Parts: sequence; C-alpha cells; structure tokens
Amino acid sequence: MLSSRPYLARGLYEWLLDNDQTPYIVVDAEQPGVSVPRQFVQNGQIVLNVGPSAVRDLHIENDAISFHARFGGQPMQVVVPMPALVAVYARENGVGMVFGHEPTMPMPREEEASADKPGLSSVDSDEGRDDDGVTPERDKVSPTGKSSSSKKRPSLRVIK
Repeated sequence: MLSSRPYLARGLYEWLLDNDQTPYIVVDAEQPGVSVPRQFVQNGQIVLNVGPSAVRDLHIENDAISFHARFGGQPMQVVVPMPALVAVYARENGVGMVFGHEPTMPMPREEEASADKPGLSSVDSDEGRDDDGVTPERDKVSPTGKSSSSKKRPSLRVIK
C-alpha cells in the first residue's frame, strides 16, 4: 500500500487554509534527500511556514513536498521527502497532526497479486424456480432466516 502521509498532509494543509490558519510543517532535517536552509536547523529539525504568502510553487506530491522560499533574503528550492515530514499544524493554535513511524508494506509482484485476487464464478440461478422464474412457496426464506424447505440452500438473513 502507498503511504497515507502525503494524503493526510494535503488534506490538513487545505483544511488549515479553509479555516484561515497558517500552515507550518516540522521537518526531520537529518533524513536523506532533505534540502532546507541548514542555518535554521535546530536539534535536527526545522519548522517552515508553508502558507501561500510565504512560499511559491508549493507541490505536495506523494514522494515529497517542494516549494520556493526566501531565507534571509536568499531564494532557495526546498525539498522535503515524505518520510522526513514530522508534523503539519496551525501557527495560531497548534492544531494539526504529528506523524509517527509508518510501516511500509511491500507491493506484491504482478503474478502474486493476480493469484491472491478474489474471483467470481457463475451460480445456476434457475435451480428451485418454476418456469416463470418465481421461487416456489416451499423454498422461501422465513423472517428468522431459515428456509422452509428441507433442502439446505444458501440464504441471506436480515439483521436489524
């Protein structure tokens, strides 16, 4: 399965904007592939304002978050791979989400995936029916889910 982190990050980002909040992200700057201004990294992490007024060309993709921003007047392309995203929250009130370690599930190979998929098979639907397609009274299912005939036929039971 794909990671849920990028989907949650996109949703939280939009939700914060819809509620007039300023979205911030916390990044683990020690992860491979992270491109952030190192002079602002503290304790291996950096907090970045990703609101529309602070960044340009923000892309929250399945593999990474990327955008252009200025730090100390210097333009920079910031890249945050999804495994390095620690949290998304609102500056104003701290509401958001901290991401924990997400286990990765291996993608099945094509031949294994097709062997494990459930399949459909046809069922003879005319069995036990009259010529007009109506089930005889003796084979109808009672409200308790039991068939009134002695023959054991599969049936559905309504549970309320």
